[in-house]
Amino acid sequence: MAAMAVAWREFCSYFRLPVGWIAIALYLFLSGIVFAYLIFNPGQPATMRPFFTISVWLLLPVAPAVTMRLVSEELRSGTIEPLMTAPVTDGAVVVGKYLGAAGFLGVMVAPTAAYPLTLWMVSDPAPDPGPILAGYLSLGLLGMLYAAVGLWMSSLTSNQTLAFLGTLFFLLVTLLATTIGHEHAPAWLRPALAEASIQSRLVDFSKGVIDTSHVVFFVATSAMFVTLAVFTVESRRWIGAWREVILSAGVGLVVVVLALSVLLRRMM
Repeated sequence: MAAMAVAWREFCSYFRLPVGWIAIALYLFLSGIVFAYLIFNPGQPATMRPFFTISVWLLLPVAPAVTMRLVSEELRSGTIEPLMTAPVTDGAVVVGKYLGAAGFLGVMVAPTAAYPLTLWMVSDPAPDPGPILAGYLSLGLLGMLYAAVGLWMSSLTSNQTLAFLGTLFFLLVTLLATTIGHEHAPAWLRPALAEASIQSRLVDFSKGVIDTSHVVFFVATSAMFVTLAVFTVESRRWIGAWREVILSAGVGLVVVVLALSVLLRRMM
């Protein structure tokens, strides 16, 4: 219950700050361009597939802006200490902030539901609703993951700019390494990069394929970064910002998530 109260407060705060409206405007502007130039082409089959596959890049500049203040602002203003001594756990505060940010990203994406409705009205034949529903599921999972990474980065610094750049750099390097870098990586590294690929999973969703291993990957990886953020905040109670241990734990958790994903894929 405490986490939900924090989540609601965090969610509402985005509509009282310019960053929330700027994020919505930027995302809808970028997604509108994609819809106009890649999807709504006369004479071409009506499909939302290009929109969903490119969403991994559309959210890239927006999600870090949404999450950069989650914990950084509390650290900068000193309000993190009262939060930590309040009758709620650190985990409830961090999880609540995460849910608020993830919920805002969901509301930000919601207006794009007008795109498939437009296709259904003007296209003959109408697009298959299955891949569209699967695609929006992938958008929700992607938003959860980006919000979790941004939350973790925000917990590591009191500087919102550093939190923004750290999240942007981390996500950008991950995406490039698992797409472009995958082709040039050593043979022994390619399986790991393939399992860490967000883009390939979105492609499957855009085709209407809801693979359990993909869902587990997004949920488990999101939970991993939220856990790291909780650990970072809690560590300030007893040993300050123990970043080396946190980063080491993060690497270990990434390995566990990838191994679990591989195991599930082989079992399916």
